[in-house]
Amino acid sequence: MANGGGGGGGSSSSSGGGGGGGGGGGSSLRMSSNIHANHLSLDASSSSSSSSSSSSSSSSSVHEPKMDALIIPMTMEVPCDSRGQRMWWAFLASSMVTFFGGLFIILLWRTLKYLWTVCCHCGGKTKEAQKINNGSSQADGTLKPVDEKEEATAAEVGWMTSVKDWAGVMISAQTLTGRVLVVLVFALSIGALVIYFIDSSNPIESCQNFYKDFTLQIDMAFNVFFLLYFGLRFIAANDKLWFWLEVNSVVDFFTVPPVFVSVYLNRSWLGLRFLRALRLIQFSEILQFLNILKTSNSIKLVNLLSIFISTWLTAAGFIHLVENSGDPWENFQNNQALTYWECVYLLMVTMSTVGYGDVYAKTTLGRLFMVFFILGGLAMFASYVPEIIELIGNRKKYGGSYSAVSGRKHIVVCGHITLESVSNFLKDFLHKDRDDVNVEIVFLHNISPNLELEALFKRHFTQVEFYQGSVLNPHDLARVKIESADACLILANKYCADPDAEDASNIMRVISIKNYHPKIRIITQMLQYHNKAHLLNIPSWNWKEGDDAICLAELKLGFIAQSCLAQGLSTMLANLFSMRSFIKIEEDTWQKYYLEGVSNEMYTEYLSSAFVGLSFPTVCELCFVKLKLLMIAIEYKSANRESRSRKRILINPGNHLKIQEGTLGFFIASDAKEVKRAFFYCKACHDDITDPKRIKKCGCKRLEDEQPSTLSPKKKQRNGGMRNSPSSSPKLMRHDPLLIPGNDQIDNMDSNVKKYDSTGMFHWCAPKEIEKVILTRSEAAMTVLSGHVVVCIFGDVSSALIGLRNLVMPLRASNFHYHELKHIVFVGSIEYLKREWETLHNFPKVSILPGTPLSRADLRAVNINLCDMCVILSANQNNIDDTSLQDKECILASLNIKSMQFDDSIGVLQANSQGFTPPGMDRSSPDNSPVHGMLRQPSITTGVNIPIITELVNDTNVQFLDQDDDDDPDTELYLTQPFACGTAFAVSVLDSLMSATYFNDNILTLIRTLVTGGATPELEALIAEENALRGGYSTPQTLANRDRCRVAQLALLDGPFADLGDGGCYGDLFCKALKTYNMLCFGIYRLRDAHLSTPSQCTKRYVITNPPYEFELVPTDLIFCLMQFDHNAGQSRASLSHSSHSSQSSSKKSSSVHSIPSTANRQNRPKSRESRDKQNRKEMVYR
Repeated sequence: MANGGGGGGGSSSSSGGGGGGGGGGGSSLRMSSNIHANHLSLDASSSSSSSSSSSSSSSSSVHEPKMDALIIPMTMEVPCDSRGQRMWWAFLASSMVTFFGGLFIILLWRTLKYLWTVCCHCGGKTKEAQKINNGSSQADGTLKPVDEKEEATAAEVGWMTSVKDWAGVMISAQTLTGRVLVVLVFALSIGALVIYFIDSSNPIESCQNFYKDFTLQIDMAFNVFFLLYFGLRFIAANDKLWFWLEVNSVVDFFTVPPVFVSVYLNRSWLGLRFLRALRLIQFSEILQFLNILKTSNSIKLVNLLSIFISTWLTAAGFIHLVENSGDPWENFQNNQALTYWECVYLLMVTMSTVGYGDVYAKTTLGRLFMVFFILGGLAMFASYVPEIIELIGNRKKYGGSYSAVSGRKHIVVCGHITLESVSNFLKDFLHKDRDDVNVEIVFLHNISPNLELEALFKRHFTQVEFYQGSVLNPHDLARVKIESADACLILANKYCADPDAEDASNIMRVISIKNYHPKIRIITQMLQYHNKAHLLNIPSWNWKEGDDAICLAELKLGFIAQSCLAQGLSTMLANLFSMRSFIKIEEDTWQKYYLEGVSNEMYTEYLSSAFVGLSFPTVCELCFVKLKLLMIAIEYKSANRESRSRKRILINPGNHLKIQEGTLGFFIASDAKEVKRAFFYCKACHDDITDPKRIKKCGCKRLEDEQPSTLSPKKKQRNGGMRNSPSSSPKLMRHDPLLIPGNDQIDNMDSNVKKYDSTGMFHWCAPKEIEKVILTRSEAAMTVLSGHVVVCIFGDVSSALIGLRNLVMPLRASNFHYHELKHIVFVGSIEYLKREWETLHNFPKVSILPGTPLSRADLRAVNINLCDMCVILSANQNNIDDTSLQDKECILASLNIKSMQFDDSIGVLQANSQGFTPPGMDRSSPDNSPVHGMLRQPSITTGVNIPIITELVNDTNVQFLDQDDDDDPDTELYLTQPFACGTAFAVSVLDSLMSATYFNDNILTLIRTLVTGGATPELEALIAEENALRGGYSTPQTLANRDRCRVAQLALLDGPFADLGDGGCYGDLFCKALKTYNMLCFGIYRLRDAHLSTPSQCTKRYVITNPPYEFELVPTDLIFCLMQFDHNAGQSRASLSHSSHSSQSSSKKSSSVHSIPSTANRQNRPKSRESRDKQNRKEMVYR
């Protein structure tokens, strides 16, 4: 054999080279070094044996060229075929025999089974006929013995079914064992493919020793496992024929048997082992089993990639086989040496139709395969590659996960995420006036941001991140780390066409978030007041733990209602909880004083121990005079443990309440640093300091820092621990200051008459039918209507409900006496008002004039020129796509009223004072008396002077309300003249409440207390049950709830403060009102042209918030104040009340300008209160 091999190897370069190429599949060009050295040694030995034998060697090489071409590479240790014959056919035959043999057996079994079934069917018919013929013999009652063969067959079927079920469980991914087995098979298939990649660098066929070839041993172990897995699959298969023809089965047929043949023959043939690449098609299934792929796009992408790559690698393996082997009919002599990776390259340039020509197929089999592959490969390349690129390109840009930063909080903001809502939120949340905004904002929305919004996020990239997803998906909630978030804020679409649907969406978001993490604090915006009740149905919703719902309709209408009591208050309150930077103006214009007030915001801070034991007015005066701070309220914790809500916010509680350690104060200041003075103030160290900026932490204060109550209140509240922490709650008094109603109320207490609701917070009357309060135009014209509120409302039967109850409730608060209630007249569509009436029928002094606010006849019928306020609302604003036209009805109505002209109505008022009394009004009430009418100022003759407040949806439309102003269309709303004057209000100003509530949830409680007239969570729960106020009998506890302060406006033209009205200081007025009447002043409503030296006919006024001490007053000023409840106002009317204003005043303040009780009455109140405290009666103070 050695000689033969040597002769073949060294015969001639041409035949030897060809023989090596054909026999080894390219082995003459690509032969391993040891084999090549072996051939050289054989050549050397043959040439040196004897010179005489060279001719015979030469002749043998000439006569046996074809035999030499079949010589394969070998080593001396491997006992290969002595002739060096290739055995590729043996490997291929093993696979073909296995495949076709099994296929033949399956078909034969099916044929025999079919024949057996047919025979049994025929036999069954024969037996059935016999049974029918022998029916008489069966009828005698004898039982037929059970067929033993049928029992055996049933047992056999049961055993086979059990084995089949067990095999099915083993190969399925439904169990842990099945998943492990499937993943293991796939991993071993990839391992076998890697071994093929390694062996592809060797010749196609070579002699191998199984005991010394490590890769062959590993491949053998893999294929033994594949054989066992094939058996399980075969047992579990329902249809054996289709199983036999499956791709995975074909792969096993052409890869497993050749390995056993290799061990038997001590040969290795690369063959069809490349088919293992087809297993890559199952890659996506494996990733789904491992729960790695979850989305349809990712599954589709992996499917396309796996099919493309497996087809590519499999086709490259076939080209590598035929090109390195050659064509069999050419005696394998037309082969070429190509590496596997060169074949991979060839297939790629072929699929892409580039075809460089540097590598190409030479064999006929290779070229024939390439012809068909170009057709299929080109189609696959043209369809798969663009789709793969599209899927990769459509991958969510914002689909990552949030990585929490150590030591830094983060909040999640979701809901209605647009450029407008996000910019408004960030402008207020990240304002520089805030003390510490070490919070990262994570936005979560299911729609990717547009270019403008993306640019906004990039400008705030250090504190803002955006992720695409939905809060309804728990996976997305996990991505934004909602469980570790400090809070979750949900923004609502204020301009949606269906407010109830928007509220339902936000409630679902709350449910999803609370279901994922019940302890998360949620602050959500709600559009409709009645939808707040649905939040109470969520078990984990708890307002005591910081959960809050900001109802835009409730607050918007509450602000407008307070403007009916004190015009301009809506503007002042809106500016207080909005963060505005100070804008300095040198010119002496109204904008200068307005913007100085705009820079004020509302803050909270714990009071210093230096204030302990002092009354509230004393502390308030000290803060204003010395610290330059305005304190308007404190947080009070009731000592009564039976009280439903022990912690309450008391606004200007009066001089009977003493401040104790740990009291939380509410301040109006320009920034958070100024408010620290109230915490740092020390009487020993700061008593002689005149500059408030020098009041900082002193040595005495450092000793107190160990106390837990000195922690920052804002930090406690943001951690959610403020509400229930015992150390943070103020301990005001050892007993509750029982606020007992005055003698007049006790005398009038009638257990059989219900005048107030069950909580005692609002005036109440028995439900009335809407027909009883409807006025015709003639009836309204004959009615004495003055000092009333006209509500012009646009709406129809299909309009979304506004929630007019939120407008009426503040005007029916029980801290007004009945004769002080302003009559409310609705002018609008009766179809719409019928839908709202169910929530209004329990309030007194309400009338309806069916008509339209655009009709001047209707407006004249309700004496609009004699009203205290005209409110213009629309329920149709969100049904229009063009934003500039959303406010068209309100603007037209406002301009219509301003263009109206009126005659002097004093004579008419006197003549009609004894005339027709409208439904719901009592003629005996002081409001309807001629005396009350004569106390009013001269009537208005032009509509420009009628006090109006118009609700707007689009901020830019404010430019159309005043035709004589010079506001630029791009001016922000709060800088425009209508907003500064309190004649326009937009719901967008309430966006700032989201961030204000997050930093301090007490701010929302204070604002809600001020504007709603006393609505509490308990009242909301009651309304949620009955959708209406429930009447209650007057008791000392419910009447005590009337004793709460209210917002009012005082005129400086006459009365006890007239001496300060002409050139006096605001600080002197502040101190005098506080000391004498316990009235807390907090702003001025001044004529726009009051700063001019020449008289002006303009009656427009603007708001000045928290003026400094030395601010100079003018006689026409109206002062915003928090006024104590006067128990004796129902019996006698005191001096300051209902004094006429200057003729320059734009509104008639008979009801707005309130009375101040006499000093004697005030002095008597503490004595009576002290005596009542001894009775230990229960107090119910409003929140």
